[in-house]
Amino acid sequence: MTSDRVDADIIVIGLSPAGMMAARNASRGDAKVTVIDRKEEPGIPPHPANTFFRAMIDRAGEEIDERYVIHNLRGARIVAPSGSSVVVESPGYFIDRTMFDKIYAKKLQEEGVDIRMGIEAYNVIRGQNSFTVSTSEGSLSSKIVIISDGINSKMASLLGMRPVKHPQDIAWAMEAEVNADGIGSQDLFEYYVGSIAPGWKSTYSPCGGDRATLGVYVRRNGTDVSSFFDRWVDKFKKDKGISDLEVGERKTGGDPIATIPSQVVTDGVMITGGAAGQSGIGYGMRSGQMCGDVAAEAIKKGNVSADFLSEYKKRWNREFRSEYYLGRLALETLRKMEDDEINSLMETFEDQDISDIKGSPIQKALHTGSIMLKKNPGSILSMRSIFRRK
Repeated sequence: MTSDRVDADIIVIGLSPAGMMAARNASRGDAKVTVIDRKEEPGIPPHPANTFFRAMIDRAGEEIDERYVIHNLRGARIVAPSGSSVVVESPGYFIDRTMFDKIYAKKLQEEGVDIRMGIEAYNVIRGQNSFTVSTSEGSLSSKIVIISDGINSKMASLLGMRPVKHPQDIAWAMEAEVNADGIGSQDLFEYYVGSIAPGWKSTYSPCGGDRATLGVYVRRNGTDVSSFFDRWVDKFKKDKGISDLEVGERKTGGDPIATIPSQVVTDGVMITGGAAGQSGIGYGMRSGQMCGDVAAEAIKKGNVSADFLSEYKKRWNREFRSEYYLGRLALETLRKMEDDEINSLMETFEDQDISDIKGSPIQKALHTGSIMLKKNPGSILSMRSIFRRK
């Protein structure tokens, strides 16, 4: 394409939390923004990611809207294979994901963003001065394309980009709503680690009354994790003494929590959210904000080169790089640990209030290490599992 005339300054592919924030912030920066998404309307069908902690949303500077909150929780219990556990006090929420998406989509429209639902992107074609996005409803053109279409991004692949360093470490997930008397009434999430869900966790998320969700997030064991889910449901019923658990429709997905962002920009293209390995609703939103801010600046300057757009990655690195790398190190250590090693490590923290560990990721890691040395020096040896070839 040789003409400078375009349908929008920026086209965002995917109405994810990261995509919505990228669109909003770019629009606030005076860019003309169009978002396309293949769903017929925001939040339908709902994305399975429906929980978050307030601290993560605080990172994005967003307010909690009670209209989408189904159940308030005070934190999470992390459970070892032995049953020993640690409680981390950190306010969290089980949300109505459809309502969440609808509320933010409406806010986008109020900011002047053009949202077009029921449109699937097929390809992104690079022209001389702009891009053409081929869709199920024809073609759209823009100066910048922001990709936020989720893990294993189809659009990123078509452009020859490799947005994450460790795609093999996506935690493939299966989740279902479950029903039983009072199952949703407790005020703690529960995360079970160890061989029950290798590489990450099994989850129990109460959502009030007689409803909850059960899920598994498994790394390095293929994309079909149904056998792990079945085993988790059986264990949950036994541990909780529930014989009449009703299990609803199973949903599948993935969490890029240990994949690490890599190539998230090239000339005229930016990638954000799950597609870029930026895991979680809150962190994805914050990453999307950075992406949108830089995109708007690029439009103003008339410079959409990879060099200019790389400011987005620089900002992300300053805020999140150490946190994500330490997180990956921790999850790789967990993946390689035997259940008895996890049990020993958990016993170290069983009576320890770790909710008050503050500071940067490095400071938190050092504080945690000092606790281990003080209470159970032998537990440090379990960390050598990171060096195992597994």
